[in-house]
Amino acid sequence: MSDRAYFTSLGGALAAAGRFQPTLVIDRDRLDANADTVARKRTAGKALRLVDKSLAVPALLARLMNRLDTKRVMSFHLPITRAVLAAHPDAEILFGKPMSAVALRHVFEQASAHERQALSRRVVHLVDNAERLTDYAALAASLDIDLRVAAEIDVGMHRGGFASPAALRSAFAAVRNNRIRLEGVMGYEAHIIKIPGFAGGAAGERARVLGHYKAFVDALSPDQRRILNIGGSNTALGYGPDLANEISMGSAFLKPTDFDSAELTDLLPALFIATPILKRVKAQLPGPSFLTTLMQTLGKFPREGCFLYGGKWMASPVHPPGMRENALWGQSSNQQFMALSDGSDAREGDFAFLRPSQSEAVLQQFGPIAVYSGGRIVEDWTPLPPG
Repeated sequence: MSDRAYFTSLGGALAAAGRFQPTLVIDRDRLDANADTVARKRTAGKALRLVDKSLAVPALLARLMNRLDTKRVMSFHLPITRAVLAAHPDAEILFGKPMSAVALRHVFEQASAHERQALSRRVVHLVDNAERLTDYAALAASLDIDLRVAAEIDVGMHRGGFASPAALRSAFAAVRNNRIRLEGVMGYEAHIIKIPGFAGGAAGERARVLGHYKAFVDALSPDQRRILNIGGSNTALGYGPDLANEISMGSAFLKPTDFDSAELTDLLPALFIATPILKRVKAQLPGPSFLTTLMQTLGKFPREGCFLYGGKWMASPVHPPGMRENALWGQSSNQQFMALSDGSDAREGDFAFLRPSQSEAVLQQFGPIAVYSGGRIVEDWTPLPPG
């Protein structure tokens, strides 16, 4: 199906469902196909951990957990963590960033006895330095709880974490507290695809990352290697049967534009912003008419345009063909002006479509999400609140 036919069908489905306002759409058929592709391309023996910040919709997360047969989740925001724990009683959560001990204490103190047990037994908390480990040990002792932890390690991205195996060993040797149990490491390396060729390129950097990773793993005892986590959506499928025993992925299943990478070529975009075209216009700048004529002559301003219902989203236009933003007019969250190519057949009442640059936060921006399958809107998925 061509892009034009696809978006015409999607627009017709939205109209039939009465969705005449800015709406986020998930193509469920493409989502399922992407999950199947990831399952096929994932190296055998590597577990998959789903990133909840990029999939912050209970039905979406549940569908992927079931289709990919995984109960492992990576979490980044305590309100979402608590929601996932409640919705999935058999899920195990690994934090993807360290939480302050003060924030954790507040959550534990406010939690019911059941939730407190879940936060202790089903969550692996992340520590990134000796100071935070000391704070967590004090927290565990004062609340009379056990804490499972993993160490964030710096494998080349330099966004924090233990800088060396020696620093990791030293930190845990100094905290002789049997309420803290080290279960593994988490090494994030999204920078790999950004390394230019003259600096070794992605392949060279991946080799360096694995070298750093191995040094950290070698510093762990066998009982501290249960979670050896690596990767993100743009990098996870590039690992073979190496040391890591699990990879993390989230946004890839919806493939927003930030994930149009070589590694994810086989995946299809499955997330769109749909919004009605309110007005089709002969484009004209505010002010004296000669300004419009001048800018059009210089190729800085279009002759045809339209105004959308809403706008100023983290997204790029994909339909109608040739629709684009215009720097002279700028952006608006109320009525976004979009340039149209000469001869465009876009009309008032048609739907315009944009691809978000990310799924994180965007999924929670529009209210109920329209789920498209088999040419129809088949259900709504309600996202989690931001927190």
